[in-house]
This record gives sequence, structure tokens and C-alpha cells, in this order.
Amino acid sequence: MDSDKYPPEDGRRRFVKGVVGTATLTSVGTAASGALNAATSAAGGTGGPTSYVGIENTAGPAPRGMPLVPLTIDDEGYLKGIWPEVKEKELKDGSTLTITEQEIGGVTYTGRWFQYCGVQIAEGVRPDADQDNFLRSKPGLYEWQADHEQGQKLHVDDFADYEEWSNGIGSVGAGKAAQTTWRSQSDDDEDVKQLPVQVLRSPKVSDLPEESENADFLRAATESDFVAWLDKCTHFCCTPGFNASQDASKFNATDAVYCQCHQSVYDPFSPVELSFNAFPRPE
Repeated sequence: MDSDKYPPEDGRRRFVKGVVGTATLTSVGTAASGALNAATSAAGGTGGPTSYVGIENTAGPAPRGMPLVPLTIDDEGYLKGIWPEVKEKELKDGSTLTITEQEIGGVTYTGRWFQYCGVQIAEGVRPDADQDNFLRSKPGLYEWQADHEQGQKLHVDDFADYEEWSNGIGSVGAGKAAQTTWRSQSDDDEDVKQLPVQVLRSPKVSDLPEESENADFLRAATESDFVAWLDKCTHFCCTPGFNASQDASKFNATDAVYCQCHQSVYDPFSPVELSFNAFPRPE
């Protein structure tokens, strides 16, 4: 697996327990630490320090939460992730760089939110990529998706029973989740080249803005009780799941997002503002 090696930036609004490699990094000299930071800062600005809103990591070794994917529903009821606006940024040397950036509810949303764990090389994170934004079903993690074809667009009707649904792992009505890919139309793409996204419809989603400092963003980034996030564990890039593993109960992770590889737990009902060093895009 690709490894997300870099710790979060200082100055986050919340401290998330379990930063990977703390002891190791403590023993690294100043020069080596400087080289580490420089390695994550792209010339021209395609990577580097990035603030984002993600679902909170509450337990386990993951250093931070997974970034939210703002979503919307089109006129026919299909779910779409919102991709930031494509812009031209003028650099100090007079050259220009194509970037993705958009203000949503007072939060600066950029494609850099998703540039870690190998996702930074996906075609879909290129600003000018010719990809649509539909969230497409990827059967395998949830039995209810077995009737879906790979790449089938997710529809609101697929979640019509979300207030009563349960697969026997979490609470009845806690929410119905699906595994999808985003900005990755080709069925034969390798996983590392796709943007894996988990979608959850839960009655709790409508309450997210009430006590959040990013209330305006959350109102704009969620719709009809749907919320979505990039499904790449920030520890070792595994694929966690909301009520997807019977082992979740052993780690107090029912009705949460649980990574069975190394027992990291995320709370999809607790979006927090975080920061990290985004990997640069290959160009």
C-alpha cells in the first residue's frame, strides 16, 4: 500500500490522537525534518500545506480525519460530488498554473484536499481532467450493492430505506452507506488511479451544521441527509467502512467508520477543520 508519511501541520483547531511515527519523527534531525517538509511543497503550488474539513479521527493510529467530498443531487436524482472551480493562478515568475479552488460556505475548497495516499496521481485530480462528477457504485463492501453494475450511477432511490436499513452491524436507522468511485468513469482503472469515496445517508446528517464552526460549509456540502468523504485511511491508505465490519463492535466503532486493517475509527457525524501537507500532482 502507498503510505501517507507526513504528519499534520501544527496549529490545527483540534488535536487528533495517535499521530503515526511520532517517536520516529522526534529522533529526526532538524535538517532531515526540513527536507521532509520541502518534499511535500510543490514548486508552483500543486501541493503543500492544505487546510480542509474532514470526518474526525477518534481512535487508532490514523493522524487525522478523511476529507469531505461536497455533494449535490441533480434534477434526475443522481448523486454528484462537487469538484472545485478550475482557475488560472499567476506565479511570482510571471508564469501561470491551473488550479482548482472554490469558496463554499466560507471554506476554501481545493483539489489538494485529496492529494495523498496515491490519489494525487489519479487522472481525476487534474484540474483539466475530462471526467464527470457522478458518484458511481463500486460493489463489494456492502451486500446491498451486489445488484449494481460496476460504475452504475448512484441514485437517491438506492437509499430510500435509509431510516430503517441495517446490515446487522450497527444500529437500525443509523444510516445506509455505499462504496463509490468519483471522477473515474473507466471500469478497468486501477484502484490507485481512482478516487474512492464513501457515501452515507443518515438522519443525523441534517443536524451536522447545528453545532459546527463550519455550519455554512456543511449546509452547502451535504444534501437530503447525504454526506460523502474520500475513503482513504490517513494511516496506511486502507479502505475503511461505515458499519461494514463485524469487528467494529470490538473497538467501539459501531455507527462509525472503522478501518479493520489497523483499527482506526472515524466519526462521520463530527466534521472538523484540519490541515496536512498535500502531495504534489505529478506534473
